[in-house]
Amino acid sequence: MYVSLATSAGRPGRPNEDFVGAVPGAVVLLDGAGIPEAESLCSHGVVWYTRHLGAALLGHLSYDDGRDLAAVLAGAIGETAAAHRDTCDIADPRSPQATVAVLRVNRDSLDYLLLADSILVLDLAGGSPHVITDDREVTARRECSTPLDGLAPGTPEYDRVRDSCAEELRARRNQDGGYWIAKDDPRAAREAVTGSRPLDDLDGVALFSNGASRIVSPYAVTDWPGVLELLTAEGPTGVIRRVRQAEAAGGGSDFRVPDDATVAHCTRLSH
Repeated sequence: MYVSLATSAGRPGRPNEDFVGAVPGAVVLLDGAGIPEAESLCSHGVVWYTRHLGAALLGHLSYDDGRDLAAVLAGAIGETAAAHRDTCDIADPRSPQATVAVLRVNRDSLDYLLLADSILVLDLAGGSPHVITDDREVTARRECSTPLDGLAPGTPEYDRVRDSCAEELRARRNQDGGYWIAKDDPRAAREAVTGSRPLDDLDGVALFSNGASRIVSPYAVTDWPGVLELLTAEGPTGVIRRVRQAEAAGGGSDFRVPDDATVAHCTRLSH
């Protein structure tokens, strides 16, 4: 499997909370998340969390011991939680967490796992791209934000309701009927979106963090077939470049505040 990777911090002077890495036959992409100024909960922070979880995943995947990807993720979440349980309040909903996307070549098939809102695009041989994501967080966020409809941004009422909406969204995290993300509870791995596809069906496959997938939505720079063409022509750095151009064209509006952006593109999938 040939893998090309690119990642870019959203803003200069701030650490990149994404993580991407590969071992022979497998790729991992994480998009870190946490509440700003939550150092009192976890002194390590989001970057530490994503790098430790990503390294644990790559370590397990490098052994290729035949476990399914959900079991691999559960083990990595447990190890990462154990590494800072004694020093940090990891059960607090605001403590560091991450979306997870994993690909693994397994004999003649490609196995995948998605937890939260990273995006997988299958470049189907002779067909249109097939886009897969775990949209439960997006759905929960939309439902929790309904009380903001009709309120003017920047007003005290808007800020009060927004804070209330954020608390409601956090209350749905890693709960039945809500959404799931890698954090402190290995059981979240059971809720991941998983699947498998014969390698003969695929010309390639790509993973995108939320910040990179903006090239399609909401920025509408191109569609997913166009993204695959861009990957072929310019690689992952070309995709991120177009995202940054779209953000710069937004004139600094909240709609286009830069985010960390990461892309992994895999081709030549057969052994």
